[in-house]
Amino acid sequence: MSDQESGNEKPQVEDGEEEPQTSAEPEQAEARSSETPEEPESVPSEIVLQHELDQAKEQAHEYLEGWQRARAEFANYKKRVTRDKEESRMRIAAETLTKYLGVIDDLERALKDRPEDGEAAAWAEGIELIYRKMYGVLDTEGVEIIEADGEFFDPKLHEAISHDESEDHEEGEIIEVVQPGYRMGDRVLRPAMVRVAK
Repeated sequence: MSDQESGNEKPQVEDGEEEPQTSAEPEQAEARSSETPEEPESVPSEIVLQHELDQAKEQAHEYLEGWQRARAEFANYKKRVTRDKEESRMRIAAETLTKYLGVIDDLERALKDRPEDGEAAAWAEGIELIYRKMYGVLDTEGVEIIEADGEFFDPKLHEAISHDESEDHEEGEIIEVVQPGYRMGDRVLRPAMVRVAK
């Protein structure tokens, strides 16, 4: 029996046209489209991105700490170089100025017995002028006389040339300054030579 005879006629489809779907097929297609599509790859990609972000943050933090350390080390290096230069300058200045202290002592001794009149008085004025200029240089460089008269003996600042009995002074008190001492800041250029009471 043919299809036409059995009553199950299929509509004739011309070439190039699709056969229409039956009513059950559209319902299945609709049900498939209404389901939410699963995204199995999107969850792992978010985890990977978060992990990469955390790594980038950690690396950025390490770079920042390294940069801060390097910056601090450089600042310390600059301070150390500046301090070393200043100490070197002070040491060289101290060594140079110490050489002139003996000359100043000689000028002081010469001025103690200076003549008051005649040609020698003019020479004495010239010597005093030189003495003042040399003291001006010492003053400019920050050199000071170590105070010793009436002070108590300090081995860091004074050098005792004798220990003498004295009724007018306490034990350890300086009786007389034989040669003045000088210092530049905290550095002693030459200790004061003194006589100390015992």
